[in-house]
Amino acid sequence: MSFWRLYYHLVWATKNREPSITPEVELKLHPYLLKKAAELEIGVYALNGWFDHVHMVVSIPPKLAVADAVKNLKGASAHYLNHEGTLGGAFIWQRGYGALSVGERQKSIAIAYVESQKEHHKQGTTNVWLEHCKDLDEKSSDSGIMTGTISSGIREERETYEPIGDSLI
Repeated sequence: MSFWRLYYHLVWATKNREPSITPEVELKLHPYLLKKAAELEIGVYALNGWFDHVHMVVSIPPKLAVADAVKNLKGASAHYLNHEGTLGGAFIWQRGYGALSVGERQKSIAIAYVESQKEHHKQGTTNVWLEHCKDLDEKSSDSGIMTGTISSGIREERETYEPIGDSLI
């Protein structure tokens, strides 16, 4: 069995940012997203949103690409809402999504932000960076491409993690 801890803050919006997620829709949408996430073996730490978008803090297993996880969550939930009968087939997600990686130390902050979504929007205290989702792919401005020679100082002479008791540091 592999060891992994991959946390993400996901956000995606309704088509044209229409306020389609009414309280009645939310009562159906959120439980369905939790059910679908469980089917995909995605751990959900927080789920909330506003009238035009959804936020989730999740742990996605490495066997599932982030894009595939979001595609499945969005597609299945729209299909469910459109065939469930209440909406009359009018629920559509916008193309694209936002995905930010979250470290173990930031996870509780991300969870608190998502759990407080409605308060943030009512008070105008949203974090623009965490509300960002696009129709089209938008890569980071940091190209991540190294140029030149690799310094010999990059290689470590000993292991980074040393066992202490039953845990690693």
